[in-house]
Amino acid sequence: MVPTGAYGTWPSPIDAALAAGHDGRPEYVGIVGDEVWWTVPRPTEGGRRALVRRRADGGEESVLPAPWNVRSRVIEYGGRPWAGARRAEGTPLVVFVHFPDQRLYVYEPDVPEAAPRPLTPVSALGGGLRWVDPQIHLDRGSSGEVWCVLEEFTGQAPTDVRRVIAAVPLDGSAAEDRGAVRELCDDRHRFVTGPRLSPDGRHAAWIAWDHPQMPWDGTVVMLGEVTREGLFTAARPVAGGTDESVAQVEWAPDGSLLFVSDLGNWWEPQRIRLDALAPGVVPGTSLCPGRGEEFGGSLWKIGLQWFHPLDNGLIAVIHGKGTTALGILDPETGELVDAAGPWTEWAATLAVHGDRVIGVAASPRSAYEVVELDTCTGRTRVIGSAHDDPVDPAYYPEPQIRTFTGPDNREIHAHIYPPHSPDRIAPDDELPPFVVWAHGGPTDRAPLVLDLEIAYFTSRGIGVAEVNYGGSTGYGREYRNRLREQWGVVDVEDCAAVAETLAAEGTADPARLAIRGASAGGYTTAVSLATTDVYACGTILYPVLDLVGWATDETHDFESPYLESLIGPIAEVPARYRERSPLQHVDRITAPFLLLQGLDDVVCPPVQCERFLARTAGRGIAHAYIAFDGEGHGFRKADTLIRVLEAELSLYAQAFGIPRPDIPLLELKK
Repeated sequence: MVPTGAYGTWPSPIDAALAAGHDGRPEYVGIVGDEVWWTVPRPTEGGRRALVRRRADGGEESVLPAPWNVRSRVIEYGGRPWAGARRAEGTPLVVFVHFPDQRLYVYEPDVPEAAPRPLTPVSALGGGLRWVDPQIHLDRGSSGEVWCVLEEFTGQAPTDVRRVIAAVPLDGSAAEDRGAVRELCDDRHRFVTGPRLSPDGRHAAWIAWDHPQMPWDGTVVMLGEVTREGLFTAARPVAGGTDESVAQVEWAPDGSLLFVSDLGNWWEPQRIRLDALAPGVVPGTSLCPGRGEEFGGSLWKIGLQWFHPLDNGLIAVIHGKGTTALGILDPETGELVDAAGPWTEWAATLAVHGDRVIGVAASPRSAYEVVELDTCTGRTRVIGSAHDDPVDPAYYPEPQIRTFTGPDNREIHAHIYPPHSPDRIAPDDELPPFVVWAHGGPTDRAPLVLDLEIAYFTSRGIGVAEVNYGGSTGYGREYRNRLREQWGVVDVEDCAAVAETLAAEGTADPARLAIRGASAGGYTTAVSLATTDVYACGTILYPVLDLVGWATDETHDFESPYLESLIGPIAEVPARYRERSPLQHVDRITAPFLLLQGLDDVVCPPVQCERFLARTAGRGIAHAYIAFDGEGHGFRKADTLIRVLEAELSLYAQAFGIPRPDIPLLELKK
């Protein structure tokens, strides 16, 4: 007989160390010769990203030992940090970005005694030189070249920066000489992605955009002619615009240009044939119209891939509404056939080798793993970073996909994770506590996947509600646009509507509701505590708290104009920035809160928290502040993640009146 236990008191084998050790996911798959390579997180190794390869015998091995950290800082969120190729004699080489110094390195792992060699110099000016989205061209230059995005700081301010497409020689001649780096395009655009070379080598295509647009607002596809010297000339926009977001561009084997555009509300695959191009921007031909699904997403990182052409003309695509699937699209007929398997989320990374498609996928019962689809047979199999249940899956939550009704009768999408454990049942007369999770971005979404941080709470008897509030991706541009000039309103209302509905229907205890969020979700959490009485407490991670400061000089270049669309132009609505800043409404907060911040964060810097805490002092609000040295925007170290989870649980235990003597007590000050 299963014993009875009050919600929140249940024992669980999913401790904070276990959850921390499984944080992060595989990223950036690629093919080197016949091998599949990808990057993986290493929380217990200082939070570095490792590059691994799948051997011919099916085993995995690290390409680079610690402390090598394969991760780019371009636009701070980075992007694809490596590329691989095989020389004529068959030996593999890899070019990668090393996080601490942001230099490009080249390494030949199968050459005895070889070590990574730098390809680019160090610059002491501002944020230095940074690189992302590399493509190796062994036939270019005297020794081969790497074509990639160069982000170059020109001064000390975070907005003193330029970005161009550049060619770096593989012989190392640019390691000490910035002048040996060739710039392939001009710097007319503030932002660019890595170039994609046409099959005949005569054209290059890339995506570009400028302030104040964010890439999910408006981007253009640039097309340039490639000279014999490798320069891009006669570059011009051929698709996209200020009100149209193109998230990816690639070449089909027949030389036509493929891209995903949201011109019709949904990011959909489009095609332009070069022989039909007229001067100026031309509309593409939709390859899969009318499905009401996304075939793309928000370009938070440079080099994300939602589709990949195959040599036979078919296209591997990631698509869906709310959840995603991997499918094979016939661009001539529009027929789309999905891969079989349990996965509900495919990350924006794909690689193709012959008839095989490789991606990274997860489900509510499995973490992200590297999956291969054989397009000839339709069979799928896990080939890397395989999910291995660290505990009995009976402790995993059982999510519900739900649609709620918010103000003005609008739909709100959410994933509900009720408390669940095989070891305990709750008393019949008790309702469970619930924590509303507000995702970051805010132009992003919460995927439907196994997350041991969620299981950490649900297996102890605390429910979680992940809300894809208005403004989230995955539901079309109209849904995203709900947040235009409404940040701090629509997101807050939608989260509250979900929480209040759960309470009204008897799913959650109305007296034991909490909210938590990181980055943009931290802002939503802080505003919710200041403007609603729904929540008994909140956890705020590396947040935006002062909109005026953040909009002027307290964040990085990429997001510096973001608030123009989320709040409105500051020159036109300065009062709105003050009205919607949690900093200005500290006096309204009465619920206890936990504030967590990385001291190396340049996106949401610690000064925002310090200013907020200064106004909190002496007001009698129970709170705790924990700052982490060596952590940036998003926590990566295992020790940090452990402390965060245990502190968060202690906050809920104290606010909800739950005894938890098995975790360190979080000291709340007033």
